[in-house]
Amino acid sequence: MKKLVSLVLALCLLLGVAAFANAEDDKVAITLYRATFNLATPDSEQVQKVEDAINAYIADKINVKIKLVDIGSGEYTEKANLALANNEINLLWTASWEGTIGTNDLVPLNAVYDITDLLKDTALYASMAEGQWEATKYNGKNYFIPVYKDNVEGYDIMFRQDLIDEFGWDITEVEALEDLEPMLEDAKGAGLKYPFLLQKTAMFYRWYIDSFDFFTADSKTNFFAVDRETNTVVDTILTEEYAEFCKLMGAWAQAGYISEDEANKVTTDTTTQTQDWAISWWTDIPVNDEADSRYGQDVTMQPFTQRYAHSTSALGSCYCITANSTEEQAIAAIEFMGLLYTDSTLADLYTFGIEGEDFTYDENGHVAQTSEKYNHSMWESASATIVTPLSNEPDNKADLYVDFNGGANTSCAAGFRFDKTPVEAAYTACANLFDQYGFPLETGAVAPDEVDAFIAKYQAELDAAGYQDVLAEFSAQYEAWKAE
Repeated sequence: MKKLVSLVLALCLLLGVAAFANAEDDKVAITLYRATFNLATPDSEQVQKVEDAINAYIADKINVKIKLVDIGSGEYTEKANLALANNEINLLWTASWEGTIGTNDLVPLNAVYDITDLLKDTALYASMAEGQWEATKYNGKNYFIPVYKDNVEGYDIMFRQDLIDEFGWDITEVEALEDLEPMLEDAKGAGLKYPFLLQKTAMFYRWYIDSFDFFTADSKTNFFAVDRETNTVVDTILTEEYAEFCKLMGAWAQAGYISEDEANKVTTDTTTQTQDWAISWWTDIPVNDEADSRYGQDVTMQPFTQRYAHSTSALGSCYCITANSTEEQAIAAIEFMGLLYTDSTLADLYTFGIEGEDFTYDENGHVAQTSEKYNHSMWESASATIVTPLSNEPDNKADLYVDFNGGANTSCAAGFRFDKTPVEAAYTACANLFDQYGFPLETGAVAPDEVDAFIAKYQAELDAAGYQDVLAEFSAQYEAWKAE
């Protein structure tokens, strides 16, 4: 009898295991790629733990199983693009400002799935206002799932608070970049390596958005923009603003305020987490205190530009389903994203990792991030309305985001999307010149007295690459769009 009972128990166990395995096999498997910005290198073992925890949590909620791939932001574009070419991705994090796999790159390549019809009557579609879906359409179709965050664009100057305290800086008087010079001199005198940290970013297309709508959303093509005053497409390289900015950067480099590491792209996404810098830039958001956790120190922002809602502002962080996915996988991806955008437990798990290992909840129920193995931010993860606020963020964070997005200026070019297909070869050839000319100009590698000649050479090279044809096509499309 004992042998019989043991046999029955063993058989039940085997049947249970088999049933579980079959249930797992029945799940629709999707592979999700995302960038990691808060860590230089993701910890693969911890990412696997988070993947396992996510799959365990969603097992009885949706018929989906995910494979989570985290890649450091410095390698993300290259590795994700290769995986995309090899049809290894179903759900891809991207952004309007990303290179190679940015939103403006993926649509012309037919690399993204048209989810317009699949979105109807889903939890995902209902998770945010219809205006968000309308703002992110291409040619009247939905290809992208925006992260509901600060979906308008504006920029602040960022200061280390300890240096504000040490030197007594009055940052409220900073209205122009030149106003920073006494502070930069203090930082240089204190021996800081990066008095003005550019974060290896050419900043003209950010600092000057009050003058121009850079509708390509790509720093490498910031020589196309709509002049807000005239509401026409212009060549920004030949504007007074561009020469002014490049000469200032060159002068700051000569003064020791900007390191040659910027032009050489030696600084990293984690340099801001060190004590080597004094002043940098920040994309304005409703709760700027989020930067304290991201950078591991107290930083303070001073608004520098106004905020604008424009054609790509709602695509500053988003997901897309890849065109190689089957309809079953596309539906599964939408189900997963719908749960991610409506379930706080899943959103926190996906964003912050394992409770007790990567983060804890404080006495107010807010998140304290504690891990060096898994660390993401809301803006590149899930909706601000569902991710739990951080310890230094207010309880009404979700309301602040709604108010923030509603209080921006609407750009004159909002809704315009350029179709570069007729001049794509010339457009690409022009973009390829940016690293040789635009980037050094905007990061201080060109001395002020050499800027005019360098800009003239830049423009000549652009013209030889077909710039004027692209500019004419931009202008024609924009004028036609305005006339609609």
